[in-house]
Parts: sequence; C-alpha cells; structure tokens
Amino acid sequence: MPSDTAHEPFELPIAIADEDIDVLDHVNNVVYLRWVQDAAVAHWRHAATPEEQANLLWVVARHEIDYRRPARAGDAIVARTWVGTASRSGFDRHTEILRVGDRTLLARAKTVWVPIDPATGRPTVPDDGVRSRFSVRDEAAARRHRTSDRDRR
Repeated sequence: MPSDTAHEPFELPIAIADEDIDVLDHVNNVVYLRWVQDAAVAHWRHAATPEEQANLLWVVARHEIDYRRPARAGDAIVARTWVGTASRSGFDRHTEILRVGDRTLLARAKTVWVPIDPATGRPTVPDDGVRSRFSVRDEAAARRHRTSDRDRR
C-alpha cells in the first residue's frame, strides 16, 4: 500500500563518520551530497510500494546546494527531504541538512531526479499515482516545508 505521507517531509538521522571530516576539521562538502542522496533514497523506499520500487529507478540530473554552516565531528545531524514540482521527465526534491540540537540549517539542496525504467536503463514517464504522490503542483506548496533562514541561523 502506498504511503499517504509522501508529500510530508521525511527525516533521516545521519551519523558523521571519521572519514567525513576534512583537513578543515569539518564535514567535507562532498559528504553533504551523499547525505542528500541517502535521504531521497530512504524516502522513496519508505513511501513507494514494493511494485513501484521494482519498476522504477531514479538518477540525479542536477544538484544545487548552498552550504550555510559547518557540521563537525560529534554533531547529531538530520537530513530532511520533501518533494517538489515535476516536469514530464524531471522531479524536483528539496533537502535540508540540520543540526539536531538547535535545528540550525547547515545546507540546503534542490535536486532534479529522473525516473528510469530498470529494464531499458532509459528515462521513463512514471504512472499518475507516482507522479501525484511524489510531486506537488506548484513550488509554493513545496516551499511551505522549508526551514526559515532567519529562524535557524
């Protein structure tokens, strides 16, 4: 049975590994992109049916990311993700990386995901059920989930 919560933000706790820390003593920027992808995959697995998961794969076409504050070893982190608008072939997804204790916004990303047919390895158009649950009609609906920059510095 499909999840009725696919439009709601999904949170994935993140553990900072020793190898995530760079020479500046904070989490390397590339690691944030891994967290963005991990959160999207976890949300898909949580909200999609087993049949949908078997019949549809996703690849990234584009990442936009703004780094706001550094994450450091010992920080408790959460990746918070939610769906955005969709075109015929691309689905926007928003992700925020937050420090758990004070909900400080560490990074914000927007990713365009393209659905892939696993049998052909080619882009495909998902059915209306997937489209309606994993996208919103307009960007204003997606923005309502966003953490305020003013409140979370």
